[in-house]
Amino acid sequence: MKNIKLLVATLLVTLTASAQFTQKALPYAYNALEPFVDAQTMEIHYSKHHAAYVKNLNTALAGTADEKLSLNEIFAKISTMPAAVRNNGGGHYNHELFWSVLTPEKNTKMSAELEKAVIETFGSIDVLKEKLNAAGASRFGSGWAWLVVTKEGKLVVSSTPNQDNPLMDIAEVKGTPIFGIDVWEHAYYLKYQNKRADYLSALWSVVNWTEVSKRYKAAMPKPDTFASWPEIKTFHKVMSQTFHPSEEGNLQPIKERSAEMAEKANTLKMAKIPAEFNKKQIVASVNKLAKDSKALDKLVKSKASDEKITKALNGLHDTFHTIVGLCTHDEE
Repeated sequence: MKNIKLLVATLLVTLTASAQFTQKALPYAYNALEPFVDAQTMEIHYSKHHAAYVKNLNTALAGTADEKLSLNEIFAKISTMPAAVRNNGGGHYNHELFWSVLTPEKNTKMSAELEKAVIETFGSIDVLKEKLNAAGASRFGSGWAWLVVTKEGKLVVSSTPNQDNPLMDIAEVKGTPIFGIDVWEHAYYLKYQNKRADYLSALWSVVNWTEVSKRYKAAMPKPDTFASWPEIKTFHKVMSQTFHPSEEGNLQPIKERSAEMAEKANTLKMAKIPAEFNKKQIVASVNKLAKDSKALDKLVKSKASDEKITKALNGLHDTFHTIVGLCTHDEE
């Protein structure tokens, strides 16, 4: 009966295939994760909660200028989006990831590369589990605990409220999530009631380390990502040499090199964008980078306050990393 219900849910999902975003079939039966995650919770979680996020996301985007964007493109500018897109877009992405990193298969193992990174970062796999459990247990109300690969290729544990995630431009810790734990009550309350810690401990018995390892490999920065786009590397050099000193309160580098920054940004704008990066959102972000670099140079030349210069430089830095994120994340 449970398998029949899962088939029906899958067929219902298929009927929505004309919509931009669709719900993938659950990769196992509702009862496959018993006794750690009960079948009733899985059925409600997948066929009701997750399905609603997909439906509501498509509704929120329908007829808007953003309806053809990928989830990564949406997340890159989520701060400008309606709450319905933020909540339901995050809900859809987060749950797709969640289902994929759980499995009924016993004793899956981390790849050698991921295990090495975990031990170097946290000391041991057990410490990683403790930190993720703590992140999930301490998240007030609803949210998620994450294992994230940052743009520098570092592993970080973080948590987000509601359906936010580390890909969003509003995230405190930004990066690519490779593992996530849902700590909304609907994920565990039927079986564990208010004992969230028990749910967190039990979940480790069904983690799909094979999938997490694949995600880790895919998320790691590729050293030659921009080999075909030297103009962005040239701009980044100036950005790095001016932005990082500003983080320490030193604005002298940007005051001395704002014109150079604007020149490099304009060169980037005028250069041919390689085919693999020539996408609408990336083109728009490059144009914004050039425009905002020119505006920053004008602020410096007009002797604007340090506060205004810092704010403009921070905005420029965010736009640059939006471009990097759009170029390095696979489309969802």
